[in-house]
Amino acid sequence: MKKVLITLLLIPFLMSAQENQQEPIFMNVMLTPNPAKITEFEAGLAAHNKKFHATGPNAVRVYWIASGKHSGKYIWSMGPTSWAAFDEANNPDSAHSADWNANVAPYAEADMTTTYWKGDAKHSHLTKDFEMKNLAIFYLDIKRFKEQAFMGVLDKVTKVFKEKDGDEQWGVYFNELHSPKYQDMVWVNFFDSMAFMGREDKFAQWYEEVHGEGTFMTFLKEFEDSTHGNYSELWTFREDLSGLSGQVQVTSGQ
Repeated sequence: MKKVLITLLLIPFLMSAQENQQEPIFMNVMLTPNPAKITEFEAGLAAHNKKFHATGPNAVRVYWIASGKHSGKYIWSMGPTSWAAFDEANNPDSAHSADWNANVAPYAEADMTTTYWKGDAKHSHLTKDFEMKNLAIFYLDIKRFKEQAFMGVLDKVTKVFKEKDGDEQWGVYFNELHSPKYQDMVWVNFFDSMAFMGREDKFAQWYEEVHGEGTFMTFLKEFEDSTHGNYSELWTFREDLSGLSGQVQVTSGQ
C-alpha cells in the first residue's frame, strides 16, 4: 500500500519530467540587499557577474522586482542551463564562491529564496530574438492531483493567445521542486514599454472567438477547479548588474 501511495504522489511530476526532458533549467535566487548598503551590494553583484557569469551554462541575468510584497528585491537568474552545470556553481571551495562571500554576501540580508524552473516549449511563445526590458510575472498555485486537468486548461489558454496575440513573446515555466504557495507554474510576458500594462483585457472575448460562444464560463470553472490562486509581479531587467546582455537569441536557446 505504501508503494502504491508513493507512486500516486509522483505521477504528476514523472509525467511533467517526461514531457519536458530537453527543456532548459533556470535557477532563480531572490536576494534582499541591506538597505544601508545598496550601492556596495550592486557594485559587488555587478563585478561578480561580469567575472564569473557572463558566458556559458552559468551565465546570469539580474532583475529588480518593481511590484508586490517583494518590491526592491533582486532576482539573480542563472540560465538557460542544466542540472549538471550547478555542480561547478555550487562548489564552496571555488574562486567563484570566495568572491561571492567577500563582495556580495556581506551587503545582503540573510534571507534568500532559491527556486528551479524548467521551460515548457509547448506552451511558450518565443518566436523571435528580442531585447530583455520588462517582465510581467504571473505565478499559479496548482491543486494536488489536478495537474492533468490544469494542463488541459493551459492548452486552451495558449491557443487563445497564439491566435489572438501572436506578436507577443512569453515563456511558461514549471517549478522543479516542491514550492510554497503560488509557485508551481509561472507565465512570463516579455515587453518593452509599460504601456503594455495598460492594454485592454480582451481575454474573455478572445476565448469565445477561439473556442466558441458561451465557453468562457466553462473555462472559469475548469480554472477554479484546478488551481488555488495566483500572484503577479513586475520585474525590470538590470543589464548593469548582469553577466549576460539583454539580447535574447531565441534561435540559439538563450
